[in-house]
Amino acid sequence: MSDSASRPETAEPIERQIVTALQGGLPITRHPYRQLSQQLGIDEDELLQRMQQMLDEGIIRRIGVVPNHYALGYRYNLMVVWDIEDTAVDAVGAAIGELDYVSHCYRRPRQPGWPYNLFAMVHGKSRDEVDGKIEQLREYVGAGYRGHTALKSSRILKKTGLRLRPGET
Repeated sequence: MSDSASRPETAEPIERQIVTALQGGLPITRHPYRQLSQQLGIDEDELLQRMQQMLDEGIIRRIGVVPNHYALGYRYNLMVVWDIEDTAVDAVGAAIGELDYVSHCYRRPRQPGWPYNLFAMVHGKSRDEVDGKIEQLREYVGAGYRGHTALKSSRILKKTGLRLRPGET
């Protein structure tokens, strides 16, 4: 049963309020959804049902943990770009993307003067560890391999998705 009668009056649909409340992250508490539902003025079951419906409809894609790998000690990070035979790139990317030390793995179209079509972000606690992982990746690539290079970030960028502001259309 909905507790929407006690929900504060607003012109925004509850789905938008949920997205706005979630985009900053869940509260770090034993019952984060309960706290969020109280903030929104609905009961916890309704919040969870609406979130599941929003996931099912593709309004939100996922709810997940985004750890700060720097705080966990993973301070060496390289984007490794690969020149892989086009017939093998999807299979290679799927295999590499499943590895626990690869946080991003995606295919990109080749560009003039830039032969690389597969990008994989590798994390480690030391340069030697990352170099070893790149060698492991080289084994996954197999016969479709035509070359690779590692790109080091010159600065850390804050990564966020779309941000909604309350009341903004």
